[in-house]
Order: sequence, then structure tokens, then C-alpha cells
Amino acid sequence: MAPDDMTESSTGGEKPAAARVGIGGPVGSGKTALIEALIPALQARGHEVVVVTNDLVTREDAERLKRGGLIDPERVAAVETGACPHTAIREDPTMNILAADQLVWLFPGASVVLIESGGDNLASTFSLDLVDYWLFVIDTADGDDIPRKKGPGIVRSDLLVINKVDLAPFVGADLEAMVRDAGLVRGGRPVLTTNCKTGQGIAELVARLEHDVLFADA
Repeated sequence: MAPDDMTESSTGGEKPAAARVGIGGPVGSGKTALIEALIPALQARGHEVVVVTNDLVTREDAERLKRGGLIDPERVAAVETGACPHTAIREDPTMNILAADQLVWLFPGASVVLIESGGDNLASTFSLDLVDYWLFVIDTADGDDIPRKKGPGIVRSDLLVINKVDLAPFVGADLEAMVRDAGLVRGGRPVLTTNCKTGQGIAELVARLEHDVLFADA
């Protein structure tokens, strides 16, 4: 890779340039399903994608993505944190930084690295040494009071995604109230709603990523 294609990394060295987008959220909120919906949507817009997944002591999410046929399996790297998932994305993101760097070296055309956190609670956040932008995923099945709990992921993420909107009627969740409350606690930061099974909201999510991070310099 030519030197002009390099940028300085957060660890002080040089690394290939690619936008790094963190995806966090509680267990079962639909993070992996969201990535599965994002991969073809981003590719259709001309973005080359690589993915880093985090799991406690398995590689389950990475293997699911590799089997799915949506992306070259070589473009997916698994990090086994061996500790609480937020440790590897916040306190000491070294393993994730190295995994992302390696993928971009292997695939120099990559324009976006999706970094999925292992399932955690509402407190998980991403180190800005690791990502340029991060989104937090919650879902309607956990109850419409989730935004009012004001966890750091809900309040501080660059983008909040309320997923599984199709389940709201079946669990008695008020989706409009969730969106309203999320907007209030986030002080105007963006909130989107998605249904990964039907693709609802995915185009809007890609447009937001392009506006906020992928084409931000332009």
C-alpha cells in the first residue's frame, strides 16, 4: 500500500485509512442481524466492508457471518475477549485495534470496518481510540422504558438504533414513546428505528453513516 493511503493510528503508528464503526448493545438486541442487513446495503453503495466481532469465549457471531454468504469469510475476524465485553472495546481495545488493522492490511480497498461488541448491558461504550463513530442497538422486546434508563450507550452513542420494531405490538411496547423518550434523553442526537427481517430503516441507517462518517471529510 502506498504511503499516501496511510493515516496515523491511535497507537502512534501508521494504519490504512478506513472508517471504523462500533456496534454495541445488550444481548439479543439484534446487533449481528443488523450487521447482516448492513453488509449488502453498504456494498450496494460501493463500500467495501470488513467485520470484527467480539465474544466472551466463543467465535459464534463471526462464524454466523462467515456461514451466511453475505461476505467473504476472510473479511471477518473474531476477538475472544475472555472478560466482560466492554473491556475490549473501551478499557483496553488493543486486540480490536490489531484485528481491524490486520483486516484493512489484507483488504486495502476496505472503506468501512464494522466492529461488533459482545452483548452487554446499557453501560457499554466504545473507546474513541478504536472507532470513529459508534451506534448502540436496543430493541422493543426489552420494554418501552429502556430509553428512560439513560445508560451511557443510550445517551452517549453517536446514533441510537431501536430495533425489532415489528415486535412492539406483541410485547405491549409503545414505539412512539420509545422514540420520543430516546430523543429527549439524547438531547437531539439521532435515533433510528429498524426491522432487520424486512430491511425497514436500513437504507436510512446507511445514509446516516455516509453523512456522519463515511463521507464526512467530503
